[in-house]
Formats: sequence, structure tokens, C-alpha cells
Amino acid sequence: MPAYEYRCDACACSFEKRQKMSDAALTQCPECGGHVHRLISGGAGAITKGGAGSQSSALPPCASGGACCGGQGACGQGMFCEN
Repeated sequence: MPAYEYRCDACACSFEKRQKMSDAALTQCPECGGHVHRLISGGAGAITKGGAGSQSSALPPCASGGACCGGQGACGQGMFCEN
């Protein structure tokens, strides 16, 4: 369940609320009762690394000589290459 960040327009109180993605956004500040708006944040990503004996995490070679972004399709099909 993601945590959403909110800020009150009246008192500038900032807070987080864990909600389901299907839940409606909050509209009222828990401190003063003023109107709140949900902030846009970068979110968090997960990084996983394989242990000993796992397959190599190297990216597949790209036709341009760089490395593909690791997607399922071939380079040039919505993928960006590093040169």
C-alpha cells in the first residue's frame, strides 16, 4: 500500500497517509480541518541483486554497440540505448 504525501492550504501542515491506490484522495487536514492537496512525489523503487549462482545481470548487447535498457523488446522498439 503506497504512502501519499499531503499539504494543507490553510496551515501548511504536511503529512503522509498510507492508502490503497483505489482510495479517494483526502480533502481535509487532520490538524486544522482546512483543504489539503496531494503532492506529487518521485516515489520509491526497488532494487534487487542476485546472489551467488544467479544469472548475470548484465544488459544484453545493443545493435549500436551500447547496452539496451533491459526491456523485453529489441532496441529501436521503444528502448533507449547507452552509447
